[in-house]
Amino acid sequence: MHTEVPVSTPVSRAKLLHGNAICVGSIFLFSLAFPAADLLLQDWGVLGLISIRNMLAFGLIILLFIALSGVQGLRDLPWVRGFWIGFTGFGIGSTLLIYAQAISDPITAAMAAAAMPISAVLIEIILDKRQLTLPFSMGLVLVLMGGFVATGAGLTSLNLGWGLMIGLVSVSFFAWGSRASVVNLPAISPLARTVVTTFGMWAFTLLLWGFGQMFGWAGAYIPPPSVEHIIPMCIYALLGVGISQLLWVKGVGQIGIAIASFHLNAAPFYVMIVMVAFGQSLQITQVIGATILAFGVILSQTKKA
Repeated sequence: MHTEVPVSTPVSRAKLLHGNAICVGSIFLFSLAFPAADLLLQDWGVLGLISIRNMLAFGLIILLFIALSGVQGLRDLPWVRGFWIGFTGFGIGSTLLIYAQAISDPITAAMAAAAMPISAVLIEIILDKRQLTLPFSMGLVLVLMGGFVATGAGLTSLNLGWGLMIGLVSVSFFAWGSRASVVNLPAISPLARTVVTTFGMWAFTLLLWGFGQMFGWAGAYIPPPSVEHIIPMCIYALLGVGISQLLWVKGVGQIGIAIASFHLNAAPFYVMIVMVAFGQSLQITQVIGATILAFGVILSQTKKA
């Protein structure tokens, strides 16, 4: 089954524009999570932080679902299938990504997320028999180039350490989970998909945290409640995961995982925008990189792509 949207009619073009706008919002909120997590990791263990984060995100999503569909609607959801998609794709992916940031920095983790188009395209080639066309291939190259330029990274300066390597593995799980949530759960709404998959994601991290408590791992540490943690945790869990995940699943359903993942290349740029808001300067190379990236996303979605 192919998840891409045809672009041959005005209606589908409008839907494509809407899907891209949703992905922009999703990745911007997702990017806010990196600086927030950086603050929290100063006091929290990795497993403790990711478990509480996913619990709060799941709580927000299920409350939204109940408010819109009622408690009775929960009984009709495909819990088992959605659980395993979230457990494997988003659970493993989210844990590896926060661990990658813990041993590196927010920009390195965001750079790893920006490489998701490679995994997404490979998944569509293998599972959906996607045929690569010239516009799509050129768009992919421009998107990756834009991500490198925007972050000022080069072959000599890019940190190819464990943080980046683990981050690259994490986005492969995210790419698989994103596609699977749309292809294997086609009959339910994006909100319903997000409920069942986020539950699986939280279950995976809760299981790991439980093992950490049992064996005394330092990463399972959860500090006493603190006022200074409230705002970063709300940004990290509710905006960076809860709302972002809902928008992401909806966006993937409209434009497909390959093109949706192109937007992740803007994550490092968004992280830098947040840092600029806190006093850092914006470089012209970052603006140029973002422009190249945007052109690549548009090119990849031309009629022959």
